[in-house]
Amino acid sequence: MLGIHSLWLFVLSGVLLNVTPGPDTAYIVGRSVQIGWRGGVAAALGISAGCLVHVFAAAIGLSALLAASSFAFTVVKWIGAAYLIYAGIRMLLANSPSPAPDAAGAPPALSLRQVFWQGVLTNALNPKVALFFLAFLPQFVDAEAPGKALAFIVLGLIFIGTGTVWNLGMAAFAAKAAGRLRKSGRALVWLNRALGAMFVTLGVRMAMLQAR
Repeated sequence: MLGIHSLWLFVLSGVLLNVTPGPDTAYIVGRSVQIGWRGGVAAALGISAGCLVHVFAAAIGLSALLAASSFAFTVVKWIGAAYLIYAGIRMLLANSPSPAPDAAGAPPALSLRQVFWQGVLTNALNPKVALFFLAFLPQFVDAEAPGKALAFIVLGLIFIGTGTVWNLGMAAFAAKAAGRLRKSGRALVWLNRALGAMFVTLGVRMAMLQAR
């Protein structure tokens, strides 16, 4: 179908890759603990939307451009690094926590829309993720397949689907486990700073990425 082969191996590999902890996991868990399950869901959906950008980029060849052009890679790399460092510094300098949505009936200081788009940008502006999809998806598509772009999209949607299910479950678990923690304003301040430090670290690591 569409030139896709070893689909079972792709699904198994995708599940294993999705459950492996990484920056996306840290972001989703952090927002779940900080804001509650709604924050975790927004973060998970944002990460998935960011992955969609990479899937369609791989399908139309933009990821190949990043791999072939050191200039294009550097531009995307620095934009992504600058965004992560900027967002991280804002979190580090924040003096007040983002309360849970149901705390005293008040909405969270950080809206769910902001959490979602932060997840999108964090993932979409990472050239390392783009190169991952470019290297991973073609392994399961026949070189002579007439519709390779469509095959890439189908495989990408399968990968994102399994990852989204896992991330939503992880968000719900983290939010439930951290119910008491969210009642402590001081704990939330330090959690926000920890997330900020993570963003700055990821930004610095992204800035040090090499195109080859």
